[in-house]
Amino acid sequence: MTPAVTFQEVSRHFGSVRAVDAVDLEIVAGEFFAMLGPSGSGKTTCLRLIAGFEQPTAGHIEIFGETAEGVPPYRRNVNTVFQDYALFPHLNVIDNVAYGLMVRGIGRTERLQAAEEALTLVQLPGYGERRPGQLSGGQRQRVALARALVNKPKVLLLDEPLGALDLKLREQMQEELKALQKTLGITFVFVTHDQGEALSMADRVAVFNDGKIMQIGTPEDIYRRPRSRFVADFVGSSNVLPPEFVQRYSGQRGWGSLRPEAIRIQRQTSGDGVPARIVSRSFLGATTRVALDADGIRMHATLPAGTAIPAEGEAVMLTFNREHLHLMDEPA
Repeated sequence: MTPAVTFQEVSRHFGSVRAVDAVDLEIVAGEFFAMLGPSGSGKTTCLRLIAGFEQPTAGHIEIFGETAEGVPPYRRNVNTVFQDYALFPHLNVIDNVAYGLMVRGIGRTERLQAAEEALTLVQLPGYGERRPGQLSGGQRQRVALARALVNKPKVLLLDEPLGALDLKLREQMQEELKALQKTLGITFVFVTHDQGEALSMADRVAVFNDGKIMQIGTPEDIYRRPRSRFVADFVGSSNVLPPEFVQRYSGQRGWGSLRPEAIRIQRQTSGDGVPARIVSRSFLGATTRVALDADGIRMHATLPAGTAIPAEGEAVMLTFNREHLHLMDEPA
């Protein structure tokens, strides 16, 4: 099967800044693919390269096997949903959704019917006569999504589309977007700096830093088997442990990653485990986050709510399954 998007040694430089630096990437047709990374890591520039808003300084891009560099955005079978929605405030909802079809010369009756179908798809039937200013943030985001989908793109690009929503609505939209992608079967490329969004929604995740891809894999691979200290630190919350610690407690030498939920805390201070001291406790609802000092190494454990936890300052013993201590390939 022809990949939806292919990058071959793609770079995009802005003067001396290497926003994207020799990136190789293949996005499978029909998958939900997330580009995850901090601000300035290159993920949004990669999205803009796919959309055609930027052209590569070097390298080759294909969209469903066709060369993309030099092809203007309107001639690519992709559409983009932005964080700020980019709706026309003077047009009602139905005309906002139908705008792209109007530009393409589609007749009014046909384009309004297609727009109404798109609104139904995003759970906004009957909202066509309203103006964007009369809608909530979540509703405006759905209109922006309908406007992109009405053109029936092969690839839908989503640039931090949920960033402006509150937590509860963002979680609801995450579920809706994932369900919609499965229903439509088209390729979604989703840019985010939110690790939880990427892990919960994507089939595969590419973790970016300094214009490069640090790791690509399934959410479980990225979370449980990070290749580098950067990925372990950035994706979720991990205890990044130095080689001396790893060798002492696993027999292997190298930087290790141990997820907080893998750690158990015992009151006794003798036996097989890691001696530590409770530094602080933070109640988070379903869990409690515990900061620990293990002979000068700061560690964190995440324990289920209701777990008996010793007081701050108390000496404890940390235990964990050695299989959960992951040895990383790269120190960076």
